[in-house]
Amino acid sequence: MTPNPPPVFGIGPVPAIAGVGLKPDHYQDILDTQPTPLWFEVHTENYMSAGGPPHRYLEAIRTDYPLSFHGVSLSIGSAQPLNHQILERTRTLINRYQPALVSEHLSWSVAGEAYFNDLLPLPYTDETLRLVVAHIDETQDALNHQILIENPSSYLCFADSAIPEQEFLAEIAARTGCGLLVDVNNLYVNARNHGIDTHEWLLGIPAVSVAEIHLAGHHVNRFEDQEILIDDHGSAVEDPVWSLFEAALERFGPIPSLIEWDTRIPAFDVLWAEAQRANQYLSASIAQEAADA
Repeated sequence: MTPNPPPVFGIGPVPAIAGVGLKPDHYQDILDTQPTPLWFEVHTENYMSAGGPPHRYLEAIRTDYPLSFHGVSLSIGSAQPLNHQILERTRTLINRYQPALVSEHLSWSVAGEAYFNDLLPLPYTDETLRLVVAHIDETQDALNHQILIENPSSYLCFADSAIPEQEFLAEIAARTGCGLLVDVNNLYVNARNHGIDTHEWLLGIPAVSVAEIHLAGHHVNRFEDQEILIDDHGSAVEDPVWSLFEAALERFGPIPSLIEWDTRIPAFDVLWAEAQRANQYLSASIAQEAADA
């Protein structure tokens, strides 16, 4: 493999259908069965080496399926400068595979030399708003690509937060031109953990900025008479999250929607069944949009 492989061109933009996260466990299943309609999300950090089997599989899959790149390590909300090495490696991957969508999280995971294995929430203040806007501008300039910013899951509320999350997201989209990725499982987790009004939250997000939706499973931790929901991506999507997905489609219209399943990864046919269920909701949304036209 050469140090700078040629671009891999294939299927174009992601249509308004369901996608799934691309896992090494499923490479051969995908190539053998050629499931459709479908698209794949790639965790960028898993492909930052120059070559090897992951790239051979990704090149083969890219020939037939649209791709989305989803980063988990840039730490957009960190108080310190962005990691230019990660930015450069991400830019190289984007140039090579030409993904239709590129996304990151409204979170932080780096402090000094410490890297945390989590996507940590940040307080929604004017100060953090300016910081996040500057980091998004820097990222989009470095990548020469619009990025989508995903709403995080959280397990506590900051006393200093003065801006509702939906307003914070709307403002960063307005100031930077970035898009938004609405994770309805994260929204449901936060609603249960903090009492957020999901209807008000969805109304506060500018529909024109939303380019992708995520769905996932979560875990309920119980202690005596209390419980907290954990966004663990380790199970099927729960019925209340499907209902919130339907509400999101009513608000934003039919857009690419991803099933996330990153722990306790099942057989591919289980993941495929979840994608097919999402496609049923998307088909209904497309039909409703046509009827309203």
